[in-house]
Amino acid sequence: MTDLPSRVSINEEGPREGFQIEPGPIATADKVALIEALAATGLRHIQVASFVSPKLVPGWADAEAVVGGFAPREGVNYTALWFNAAGLERALAFRDRLSVTGSISLSASEAFSRRNLNRDRQGNIEAMRKQTAAHLAAGVPVQRLGIMAAFGCNFSGEVTPAQVFTAIEDGLSIAREAGVTLERLSLADTMGWANPVQVERLVGEVRSRWPELALTLHLHDTRGMAVANALAALRMGVASFDATVGGLGGCPFAAHPGAPGNIASEELAMLCEETGIETGIDLDALIEAGHLAERIVGHRLPSALLRGGSLRALRAKVAA
Repeated sequence: MTDLPSRVSINEEGPREGFQIEPGPIATADKVALIEALAATGLRHIQVASFVSPKLVPGWADAEAVVGGFAPREGVNYTALWFNAAGLERALAFRDRLSVTGSISLSASEAFSRRNLNRDRQGNIEAMRKQTAAHLAAGVPVQRLGIMAAFGCNFSGEVTPAQVFTAIEDGLSIAREAGVTLERLSLADTMGWANPVQVERLVGEVRSRWPELALTLHLHDTRGMAVANALAALRMGVASFDATVGGLGGCPFAAHPGAPGNIASEELAMLCEETGIETGIDLDALIEAGHLAERIVGHRLPSALLRGGSLRALRAKVAA
């Protein structure tokens, strides 16, 4: 049996995740132009920048200029990413235009945590305790738990459900100590190891253990499995996904140079549209935003839909 949701929320991360991995430099004005184009498609959640060290992620050295440069559209929720107190302070300067919320971010693979953040499991737990305290002290709500490398790791191999459960328990423990209640859990296929059977199994087990947590999936298309994995998750009732326009992005610490990035937003939107699931997105406008992203980065992006287009025009032609 399937449990397809009636509506899906697509959380657009193309500007943030895409521009952090492009060799660039990408002009600030071009980043702003893409954010504004995406906001005009019906997307309601757009992650627009990373407040991180420009030495580690030089593509976001202009984070303040980008966040201060776009024209906010009513009804669109703009967010940013940060990993420490310095990043939080930078984000708080834009509370008038960003939705500033905190999260607890852990990894199911200790090897990836070391590679990505230079922290072992205990070190990351301590860092999240401090970050959660800093968020609460600043009046920033903490409602989300994110688990990276939930489906496999390039540096340690298979990631078992038990490892994911341990990471979730670590995050819930941090939240309890801080006196906060988590509402959402994000499972990330950071390095593109997931397959549909694995997605169904892990989502099913997580939902049975923590039914109170709304699930989001963060899928990468490293090996061309993202749309199949999204369909498997949809059939399990998952109604929230991270995606990037054109398939921009990919983790800069995953050792995958040249590989496709995240699931393409327009491909996910079309999957939903063709299976009768509402997204509120103008698919053709989103495809045009994908073409704009290609022009900005100066190369072809991995999304097949940017080549094939939607079916709307073809259906209209046949019906005429």
